[in-house]
Amino acid sequence: MQSFAYQSPQSLDDAVALLSENKKQQVRTQILAGGTDLMVQLRSVDREPRVLLDIKRIPDTMRIDVGTDDIFIGAAVPGAVISADEALAAMLPGLVEATDLIGSTQIQGRATLGGNLCNSSPAADTIPAMIVDAGICVIVGPSGQREVAVEDFVTGVGQNVLEADELLVGLRFQRPPPRSGDAYLRFIPRTEMDIAVVGAGVALTLDADGRCTAARVAIGAVAPTVLLVPAAAEALIGTQVDDDALAAAGAACTEASSPITDKRGTVEYRKKVVAVLARRAGKIAAERARGNERGIAR
Repeated sequence: MQSFAYQSPQSLDDAVALLSENKKQQVRTQILAGGTDLMVQLRSVDREPRVLLDIKRIPDTMRIDVGTDDIFIGAAVPGAVISADEALAAMLPGLVEATDLIGSTQIQGRATLGGNLCNSSPAADTIPAMIVDAGICVIVGPSGQREVAVEDFVTGVGQNVLEADELLVGLRFQRPPPRSGDAYLRFIPRTEMDIAVVGAGVALTLDADGRCTAARVAIGAVAPTVLLVPAAAEALIGTQVDDDALAAAGAACTEASSPITDKRGTVEYRKKVVAVLARRAGKIAAERARGNERGIAR
């Protein structure tokens, strides 16, 4: 008879060794980072026995490094720690705000950026924010380390590129240049602690004259996976990010979306709201970029 088991490696090498052995023995293994989604699943939709491999004792998964060129956030760093990091919040405010939307204050003490990504929900709040900030997934396994862009990590509802003997160590981001800003917005039926009906993230960079030179736009909860929308970015690049440009970006998001109708919203409603959120997020990102002459968001 199968049963539950718990493993708590203290290094990446140990974690990979355990994952590899479990795979060889055909033992189902699930990574435990924060556990806020996993515990709910265990109590409801998926009660099958497995090994829970806790990665919170591995130093690499628990660190935040804000370097001169890039930023690293460990997969098991709690949301509360991310939100309290002033340097991180100054450079990537949209990402930090998205992380802060995961659950209540109590949940924030456990919920993680890596866990939100690996849960791979179309409505995950942090995934659009990570995509627009050009996040890179750092993955380790028996063959060593590999990197995957966040927009390529999720392959379907609850599915991603991780093999059974791999784990996500953390996320890497380039430090934003001066005159850059990001923002993430979501719409939910309640005021707090609900799943996004629609989400939209925008990150952009302006030149000295206020013209957009680079942009990324991503939308969530309107397709089987979070979508990067190149057409929306193209609508912003070369403009002053004025109302016409923002409207064009919003229209591109509507065109790219393929939502479903459920008890929380219709196809038509979601297509309309995604355009509104993309415009608003784009405006906030542009305002942050204009106040960010030295690479420090406000």
